[in-house]
Amino acid sequence: MKELAREPLDLVITGVGGQGNVLASQVLGRALLDQGYQVTVGETYGLSQRGGAVMSQVRVTRRGVLGPLIAENQATAIISLEPMEALRVLPTYGHPEVVVLTNDRPLQPLGVIAGQAEYPQPPKLRAAIEELCGRLYWLPATEEAMKLGAPILANVIMLGALAASGLLPIGAPEIEAALAEMFPDEKMAANRQALAVGQELVA
Repeated sequence: MKELAREPLDLVITGVGGQGNVLASQVLGRALLDQGYQVTVGETYGLSQRGGAVMSQVRVTRRGVLGPLIAENQATAIISLEPMEALRVLPTYGHPEVVVLTNDRPLQPLGVIAGQAEYPQPPKLRAAIEELCGRLYWLPATEEAMKLGAPILANVIMLGALAASGLLPIGAPEIEAALAEMFPDEKMAANRQALAVGQELVA
């Protein structure tokens, strides 16, 4: 078992309903468990059927069992499937050294669609996130997933990016093995492609 970059390793995975946020946290948790780490996963659901916020907290340690909730301003990294969600959770879980990996594709909430609120322009949103973190990976995960024929694969692309970031004590092969435990063989070719794309985006 490798040393952790930080003990505990506290990861927030956030997005909106329907993006595969919860699945990503389950795959990551299984991959880490399979390598002998203690893992606790806590999940918070908003109005997921309406595109509400969904957040998972993945806590990893080599010793003991942790509670499911990350302390305020103590996340090691924030992995976001939607950029506004990254900005939303940063004040609660971020700090000047936190690493953020976010998909760059906005999903506008109902209030914006209805004209009751405004969604920040991507350059302003990116600048705001950069001000609140130590390192930002701004990734075209949805765009790349669409090239693979399935936008939902953005979540696996983000896992590949996380694996390549150096934050985890495991790599893409361990994540691929966890995916293989959860998906039938006929779906694994696309998942392998998505993992590889995520790695390339960071590398």
